Amino acid sequence: MKIALMDSGIGLLAAAAAVRRLRPDADLVLSSAPDSMPWGPRTPEDVTARALGVARAAAELRPDVLIVACNTASVHALPALRAALEPRIPVIGTVPAIKPAAAHGGPVAIWATPATTGSPYQRGLIREFADGVDVTEVPCPGLADAIEHGDEAAIELAIAAAAERTPEDVRDVVLGCTHYELVAERVREAVRRPGLAAPGLYASAPAVAAQALRRAGIEALPGAAPTGELTVLLNGRPGALSDTALGYPEGRLLQKVTVSG
Repeated sequence: MKIALMDSGIGLLAAAAAVRRLRPDADLVLSSAPDSMPWGPRTPEDVTARALGVARAAAELRPDVLIVACNTASVHALPALRAALEPRIPVIGTVPAIKPAAAHGGPVAIWATPATTGSPYQRGLIREFADGVDVTEVPCPGLADAIEHGDEAAIELAIAAAAERTPEDVRDVVLGCTHYELVAERVREAVRRPGLAAPGLYASAPAVAAQALRRAGIEALPGAAPTGELTVLLNGRPGALSDTALGYPEGRLLQKVTVSG
């Protein structure tokens, strides 16, 4: 079995690691376009064109399913990706985990890129899944870029700034960008308030990974032998996980398999 994931950069690591935990024997294809990072500020038409290029590079390797492990691409390009690849390759989008977070009654904070914060897409999800719940949208300028480049100082500054914009009584935080999942515990600590329990964190990767297996007709088998291969495509060309990617636990988990170029 072969499962492909796509993103502009290393935001796909969290979902890929989630897939690896469910099926250690599955071959993974990670397709990204780091030369065009970030996608957030680009027009919807530009995002769609770039996402199609990244997806088609992965599709050439004939995966059983493709995960769009990018909130921005899911917002703007999912219909075009499905039109281009389905039904031959099922395409699974990424949606912020607003519904399960809101089920606890709030207050909820949604950390997202400035482009996503306040967007009709995110506001629609809030209306649909968090009606009557106290929700604060928190823009996180520079955080995804800092994570992409492993810039520790910039990560700390961006997280601290977003934490300042997060209400003190927030019970749950939705990580509305796949990059943020790579620093989830640092986000939790930043928004922890003295005397209060640590807020819950809601990420998309586990649910997206499980949905991808279901759509591909693949049973979860976390105890399988870790024999899956890893293929990395950078801007459509064979590559390898970067040193920055290997700086995150998810990247190191993925590296523990045979790598094919």
